[in-house]
Amino acid sequence: MSVYLSEFLGTMVMILLGDGVVAGVLLKDSKAKDSGWIVITVAWGIAVLMGIFVAAASGAHMNPAITIAMASIGKLSWALVPGYIAAQMAGAFAGAVLTYLTYLAHWARTDDPTTKLGVFCTIPAVRNIPANLLTEVIGTFVLVYGVLAIGANNLTNGMGPVAVASLVVVIGMGLGGPTGYAINPARDLGPRLAHALLPIPGKGGSDFAYAPVPIIGPIVGALLAAFFFNAVAG
Repeated sequence: MSVYLSEFLGTMVMILLGDGVVAGVLLKDSKAKDSGWIVITVAWGIAVLMGIFVAAASGAHMNPAITIAMASIGKLSWALVPGYIAAQMAGAFAGAVLTYLTYLAHWARTDDPTTKLGVFCTIPAVRNIPANLLTEVIGTFVLVYGVLAIGANNLTNGMGPVAVASLVVVIGMGLGGPTGYAINPARDLGPRLAHALLPIPGKGGSDFAYAPVPIIGPIVGALLAAFFFNAVAG
């Protein structure tokens, strides 16, 4: 149970800080309003870094795509996969609820339902499902291949998490524009479910029609990355 609790807490912290910065940038009358994409991408990287530190006991996956990829190359027992994913989903949901509570006074002040949804989950800039899916595959491929490559190098103690966080920042800046770079099924679906269930004033629909994209794309990208990394590493 300790590894599942680790994944729950790490994912919760990551989502609270990551969705929190999006709320700060988007919601009306927030002191961080309109501070922009650079703030979001850098803060998401630091959110991942904090999650890694919290979830160190379980390997800090915080992402079902990473969990499935690690199991596919023998770095995690398949028996642990369902528990890891359940813990990640629950942690993402809890982090989104805490974000909602943190910005409780701002939801009613913000008029646009799409803006409110964007705090919780990803929305494509141009809705083109095949293109959006390809973007998520590419982004997650880079994430997982990068994580495996970082792990294969001899780094100074403590630098691994910093390298992963830096990777997340550059994925956001370089590849995040089309879809908002979910690159993590739990990061998108857990908060999307929270949006659907929470009593958010003036909210619209939770767009579950798009939800398969940030689930399928990251899993496919992660499995491809694991396969190619194994092939290169021998």
